[in-house]
Amino acid sequence: MKITEKESQYNNLSKMSFKQIASSINKEDKKIAIALEKATENISKLSCQVHKKIKNGGRLFYIGSGTSGRLGILDASECPPTFGIKENIVIGIIAGGDKAIRNAVESAEDDIDSGWNDLKNYNVTKKDIVIGISASGSTPYVIGALNSCKESKITTGSITCNNDNPIAKISDFDIKLIMGPEFLTGSTRMKAGTAQKMCLNIITTSVFIKLGHVLDNKMIDMKISNKKLENRAISLILEKTKLNKNKAKEMLKKFKSARIVIERELNK
Repeated sequence: MKITEKESQYNNLSKMSFKQIASSINKEDKKIAIALEKATENISKLSCQVHKKIKNGGRLFYIGSGTSGRLGILDASECPPTFGIKENIVIGIIAGGDKAIRNAVESAEDDIDSGWNDLKNYNVTKKDIVIGISASGSTPYVIGALNSCKESKITTGSITCNNDNPIAKISDFDIKLIMGPEFLTGSTRMKAGTAQKMCLNIITTSVFIKLGHVLDNKMIDMKISNKKLENRAISLILEKTKLNKNKAKEMLKKFKSARIVIERELNK
């Protein structure tokens, strides 16, 4: 049996107090960091491949179903505002299409051909890299997509939560995050989902740091979309230049980029 489908180690959940439930879930969640630590080498290898592809003009695709698909879309949607990249560099694809982001689409994950068809809609090529995300490691939608990628000589990666699973075997670079049964039997939106999101955070953050979208430890290319980010950008400009606050605010309003303001001032 798949680890993610094994019986919970906790019984009679409805008889637990709220404190007992919270404590038990937290106890299980502590296993996530350990699983990520064990997978650090493989995460680094996959991150390196993503970096190479994007540096050479390629794109990163995430593909998955259900929770896994939603997590890929979430990470992809957060990259442009965080790193100032174009929206077509990191792309999340979910079985069942955009409707499935909010509502389950019946049997979408069981269609072995639709994953590849969805990728073809983006004209995926050998310049790109495709990462399949699946807690079980056996989702047909992802298997079909990665198999077709392999036939087309497209580099692939995978993030799964079971040992000896077919998706890991197909992919060129596999990451396995093994944490045991879920607190709520089979509910991979819990430990498995949290671990997958943390893994995606590591991959894209490390890639865009190495691609130069971070200055020291600051988000120099972030999109200024609200007051909080405006204040953060002004603080960064004040830290890196000799501008006063009023001038920094004026320059930021004009150029809409902390990087542009800083580079203009330093290159005077």
